[in-house]
Amino acid sequence: MQSSSLGGSGAVLLPLVLLQEMCQLLELLKSMTSSSSSALAEAPVRRVGIFGGTHGNEFSGVLLVRHWQENGAEIQRPGVEVKPFLTNPRAVEKCTRYIDCDLNRVFDPDSLGRPVVEDIPYEVRRAQEINHIFGPKGSDDAYDLIFDLHNTTSNMGGTLILENSRDDFTIQMVHYIKCKPVMDYCNVNHLPHLQTGVEVGPQPQGVARADILDKMRKIVKHGLDFVQLFNEGKEFPPCTIEVFKIMEKVDYPRNKNNEIIAVIHPKLQDQDWQPLNNGDPLFLTLDGKVIPYQGNCPVYPTFINEAAYYEKKQAFVKTEKIKLTAKPLRSSVSKQSTS
Repeated sequence: MQSSSLGGSGAVLLPLVLLQEMCQLLELLKSMTSSSSSALAEAPVRRVGIFGGTHGNEFSGVLLVRHWQENGAEIQRPGVEVKPFLTNPRAVEKCTRYIDCDLNRVFDPDSLGRPVVEDIPYEVRRAQEINHIFGPKGSDDAYDLIFDLHNTTSNMGGTLILENSRDDFTIQMVHYIKCKPVMDYCNVNHLPHLQTGVEVGPQPQGVARADILDKMRKIVKHGLDFVQLFNEGKEFPPCTIEVFKIMEKVDYPRNKNNEIIAVIHPKLQDQDWQPLNNGDPLFLTLDGKVIPYQGNCPVYPTFINEAAYYEKKQAFVKTEKIKLTAKPLRSSVSKQSTS
C-alpha cells in the first residue's frame, strides 16, 4: 500500500511532455533494439486494484471508482481481475481529507501491526482492512498493481507517482503512458510492491472538474491497456524516461510564533515543473518584500501552494531532472508458451 503520496527525499517525478516523435522512433527501432532471448521475463499481471477516495475531498477518484463499481466495463481486461475500491468512505461522506489522520501515511509496518482497540484512529483501522483485502503488504497474495487516484490543487497536470525508480515493469508502463497525450509528469516512491499514484490537477478540494476527471480516466485506461499488452506477450524494447527526483520540501517563511509571514510569489504560482533559478522570486511577504530563491543550480518546483500541505508545513517541493532506463520486458507466461 502506498505509504506516502509524495514520498521523501529521493522520490522522482517525470514530465509527460515526452515528444511523440521519440515514441514513434522507439517503436520504429523496436526490431533492432530488442530480442526475445534478452528480454526480462516477468509474471503476468492478474489482479489490479483502483483506489479512489484515499483523501475524501479529492473527487475525481471518488466519482470514477463509484462509477466503475456500478459499471466497470471500461476497466475490465481479459484475464485480469480489476477491482475499484473506495478507500476512505467516512472521509468521502464528510468531504474532508481524513477523519483522524492521513490514510496515505499509515501503511507503515507499525500502523499495520497496531492492536485494534476502541480508540484506534479510524484511518489506521481502515489501512489494516485495506491491507487484509489487497495484501498482506509484501506477500505473494498481494495485488500485482494498484492505481491510487488523487487530486492536487497545484498546477501539476497529470502526474504518476511510482513505486520506485528501479522496477523495469513500472518504468516500461510509464513510458507507454507517456507516449499518449494524457500524462505530464511522474513521481517515484520507494514502496513494497507495484503501486502507482495518479495525481491530477489543478482541482480545488471538494470539487470535480470534467477536464481533470477525463485526464485521470485516460491515464488509468492507458495503464490497463499496457497491462493487457504485457499479458498478451507484447515485448517492450529498452526505454529511457526523463523524471524529476525530489530533493527537498520547502516550508513557508515563518515568525517566532511559527506563523506564516509570506505567500507564494505570483511569478512562482502555477509554475509547477518550470525551472527556478537563483534570484527568481520565491515568496512575497505581507509587507511587500520579495524573498528570492538562492541556489547554485536550477531546480524544478512542484506541489506549489498545495492546499493539503499547509498543515504539513510545505510550500513546494524542489526537484531535479534525472533519467531512468528499463531493460526489454515481456510476460514470462507468454515466453514459456512460445518456447
